[in-house]
Amino acid sequence: MQQASGPDVTRVIHRDLNRSYATLVRAEGVYYYDDTGRRYLDGSGGSSSVTNIGHGVKEVADAVYKQITTLAYAPTHAFTTEPIEELARLIIENFAPEGMDRVWFVSGGSEAVESAIKMAIQYHRDRGKPTKHQIISRWSSYHGSTFGAMAVSGNMPRRTKFLPMLPPSEHIPPCFPYRCWASSTCQDSGCDLTCAHHLEHTIRQLGPENVAAFIAEPVVGATLSAQPASPGYFQEIRRICDKYDILFIADEVMTGFGRTGKNFGIDHWNVIPDMIACAKGMGGGYAPLGGVIVKPEIVGEVRRTSGTFLVGHTAAGNPLSCATGIAVLNYVLKHDLVGNAANVGLYFKEQLLGLMEKHLIIGDVRGVGLMLGVELVTDRATKQPFPPEWKVSQMIASAALERGLVTYALMGTVDGIEGDHMLFTPPLTITRAEVDELISIYDQALSVVEAELAATSPEQAGDAVQAAPW
Repeated sequence: MQQASGPDVTRVIHRDLNRSYATLVRAEGVYYYDDTGRRYLDGSGGSSSVTNIGHGVKEVADAVYKQITTLAYAPTHAFTTEPIEELARLIIENFAPEGMDRVWFVSGGSEAVESAIKMAIQYHRDRGKPTKHQIISRWSSYHGSTFGAMAVSGNMPRRTKFLPMLPPSEHIPPCFPYRCWASSTCQDSGCDLTCAHHLEHTIRQLGPENVAAFIAEPVVGATLSAQPASPGYFQEIRRICDKYDILFIADEVMTGFGRTGKNFGIDHWNVIPDMIACAKGMGGGYAPLGGVIVKPEIVGEVRRTSGTFLVGHTAAGNPLSCATGIAVLNYVLKHDLVGNAANVGLYFKEQLLGLMEKHLIIGDVRGVGLMLGVELVTDRATKQPFPPEWKVSQMIASAALERGLVTYALMGTVDGIEGDHMLFTPPLTITRAEVDELISIYDQALSVVEAELAATSPEQAGDAVQAAPW
């Protein structure tokens, strides 16, 4: 069998145009298998935080088969279907924060964020406030790859090549205690919420009459590797949004449906947003699926005025994806995977902290539930990052993959360019024994890369590498 599709052979436009990829042929539980029989532990939950219930779940396969042989697609401009109605009820009654009661279904995370932005702006227009159009977000955030979602994202490497085409948006500093941008005292005496107060300052600069919404990830994923906001942060955000008649959109594409040990990430702050953009874990990787959960007053205003939200795509709310979502979320409930994420997540974090004692290259371990991150540094005391051209996180990811562990390697925690970090979001079904296996492989990968760095650039590798025990 062909083991890989080389860059000069494949007809596929892969993410990396210059590498060869092993060919996966099946998956079961928390493991992938390639066409040579090699096994890989899914430490990233797909790309990333997707495979919440693990792989090869028969209940989902049965639901997909039943639906595809009954009604695979329906024109949503003319009909509703049983799966779309049941999935909405399931989400509202079992997962959504109290007071949110409607769901708009889409095909993925970027589309969910894009829809939420459009819905927020239309809501203000329909209620007679047409100047409210600005969206405020945070630097070091990632909200999606469509133009609207990219515009509110605060990750410059993803934005730079498309800046002339992006709609204008405003950004405030992230809530990032490890490398606080907003306050010089944050790291010494605890977060003083200066980062949250930047929202009020920015609103006043723009004029509240011009601001439609603020969007944020409760636990920042791809850009800050599982950085949760500080205690009190989102309570302050909620207060500011209410004061200035601005909608708060929680981006829960990665954190939704149990990932952080609660139904939604925002539940850790006991705050109810106006909208939740969600995806990934809703379909569990079994079908493209996402949604926007909305407060009733927003839907009611648009119903009373224009009568329709001007959002929607061909596959939005299709019965096949919705039937898949029903099976996935029922599996989450049946097996208490939210509870497992909380319990096993605590154990997983303890093991990562144990690696931190061994590997000085680890500057920080952070996160909640089964959404955990590691930041890599040359000097733990100064938090000095590695030179970005070294691609240290990718080196570790490659070493882990060679040993049978899929990780999610990222760059840019410091300024969008510098700052290696790695995100761990395995299936919510993972056991302590499987966490031990993950940690063992990651330990080996760290040691291999530390040795390589010390051998190739000993004078530049930094204190963390020089102090490594070999």
